[in-house]
Amino acid sequence: MNLHENSPIRVHDLVKVYRGKSRNPVKALDGLNMEVARGEIFGLLGRNGAGKTTLLRVLSTLIEPTSGTAEVCGRNVVKEPYRVRQSICAVLQENAVEVFLSVLDNLSTYGRFHSIPRRQIRERAESVMAQFGLEEYRHQKVIDLSGGLKRRVQVAKVFMVDKPVVFLDEATTGMDPVNKRATLDAIREHARQGRTILLTTHILQEAEELCDRIAIVDQGRCLVTGDLAMIKSMATRAYDINVTFERMRPEILETASRYPLLKLRSTSTTLEMSVRGSEVSTFALLDALSHVEPIVHFEVTSASLEDVFLELLGTSGKEGRAGEKS
Repeated sequence: MNLHENSPIRVHDLVKVYRGKSRNPVKALDGLNMEVARGEIFGLLGRNGAGKTTLLRVLSTLIEPTSGTAEVCGRNVVKEPYRVRQSICAVLQENAVEVFLSVLDNLSTYGRFHSIPRRQIRERAESVMAQFGLEEYRHQKVIDLSGGLKRRVQVAKVFMVDKPVVFLDEATTGMDPVNKRATLDAIREHARQGRTILLTTHILQEAEELCDRIAIVDQGRCLVTGDLAMIKSMATRAYDINVTFERMRPEILETASRYPLLKLRSTSTTLEMSVRGSEVSTFALLDALSHVEPIVHFEVTSASLEDVFLELLGTSGKEGRAGEKS
């Protein structure tokens, strides 16, 4: 088996600099390195402006890198863009559906565009609609569908064709939980068939559930790459704490905020926190809170992907560099 068959996506020292006329150059990718294995669902995580969308645009030949190399199925994206496009299909952030056509006609038109034999188009369309839960909308014009359903049609379209590599940029944006579940199940099924899927998402729970491996990207660099267990091990001294009170008094938040927490959220009666074990004694924190208001229930669990994400990127919540795309 050739190297590109083992790793259909390979990126080495990739740099992309945007040079606008009215602003300073922005380095969206800064020496990024990455390999994605065949049949893998690989997730790119990072805050807005980290370089995720820029990477997908380079890999899908929409823009050229400033330096470095990127290969898809053994083809250089700069030297052989046409051959690369023959191997990929992509869902980017913009909706790309024909809103005045029905769902079925959208899928059929996409199939004809990719030269699928006419006798196979209807069969594939029926299969894709079943996978993505679109059968009941087959004859509805896309313009009449909700935003989440429009997005689901767009994602479904790319699975009409048998391309070995699929790029999904925030594919489940705007979907309700039911729509999202059908979409994630379909993505898993296609990966099991040997397709390589590279996706970006802001939804950490989605990445945790779906991806075989994950890369956390910031300022155009890859901070860490690995499977979920390996990445979580980077925060083995971090813990999630959920504390329930009979009532949520302002003094509870004031007390908790005195500690160096990775995460602090509150609901009507519950406090959700993440702490570093090396910096905060979990039981000292619980003791302090219990002196403010009696604790009804508490639960301590090991680190989540969100804890690692916050620890690596910081908790400031700042967006990416000015003028940069994600």
